[in-house]
Amino acid sequence: MIRLTQYSHGGGCGCKIAPAQLQEILRQVPLNQGLEQLLVGTQTSDDAAVYQLNDNQALVLTTDFFMPIVDEPVDFGRIAATNALSDVYAMGGKPILALAVLGMPINTLPMEAIRGIMLGGAAVCQEAGIPLAGGHSIDSPEPIFGLVAAGLVHPMSVRRNATAKPKDKLILTKPLGIGVMTTALKKGQLTPDAYESVLKVMTQLNKVGATLATHPDVHAMTDITGFGLLGHLLEICRGSEIGAKISFSQIPILPEAKALASQGIFPGAAQRNWDSYQSEIKQVGLSDSLAQWETLLLADPQTSGGLLLSVAPESAPGILEQLVAEGYGFSAVIGECTAGEVGIEVSHQ
Repeated sequence: MIRLTQYSHGGGCGCKIAPAQLQEILRQVPLNQGLEQLLVGTQTSDDAAVYQLNDNQALVLTTDFFMPIVDEPVDFGRIAATNALSDVYAMGGKPILALAVLGMPINTLPMEAIRGIMLGGAAVCQEAGIPLAGGHSIDSPEPIFGLVAAGLVHPMSVRRNATAKPKDKLILTKPLGIGVMTTALKKGQLTPDAYESVLKVMTQLNKVGATLATHPDVHAMTDITGFGLLGHLLEICRGSEIGAKISFSQIPILPEAKALASQGIFPGAAQRNWDSYQSEIKQVGLSDSLAQWETLLLADPQTSGGLLLSVAPESAPGILEQLVAEGYGFSAVIGECTAGEVGIEVSHQ
């Protein structure tokens, strides 16, 4: 049996370079050239670039790829494609086409496995209603797959991670624990039922983002991927110049992930994430502080995770109801945005 995860040293969005290291790499690199049509660039570490084409259309452009996070080739292709398209949805866009990014160890990985990865990616593009219109491939030491994804959005419907407002409610649409469970898979400690539950989460398209972006009370939106919930919420706080309060007890977490996390099963990227931003996290009350495994769950890298929404408080119940009706049954209000100092307060309640 082929085990894709044996061919790589890391997997999924846990392959991401840690936030602090990425900031150092990009320091002094001239990424934005001040083009008026560039509505979203790199300034706030948003999910995708957005370039205005005309009064009614803007192009959303992104790329995302990584090494295997699961062993089954078709499943890996599905997860990688779903994750890549999520960035378009997180900006409020609708995908229009995708290109494949494929790097494979041609001499060691069977052709049937490589074909399976491509078939999985193509199936997700078909589900999203777009063509997999081409791409690029190389012979590489470790398997890599993902997409370049393009979408369209009305310029007024672009949703950034830098436009949250104080008193907004924070809604998360998928549960945490993906990194924990895929690490358990590598260790041979994940049950078949648990695998199916985490696979279902990772392959659910965040299509609802394109609909939510037309709602005037959805002020900001991002998806939760390699930097974990805390990392991507910090990007909202920094870009919007606000703080946030979240309650651990309100955060949806895959049930199997809690048990595994309490046993200390985490990907290395969870600790790297926490080390990068822990100075901006405040745990409220000594008696209320989180256990180490709970803290690391909030920094756990998610692969194809959910959307994080910043929503006007009066509209939060209706939007939550809409999300559940559209199949995002784990959706929950996990906290709120606050005025004042940038950073995140975490409590149990």
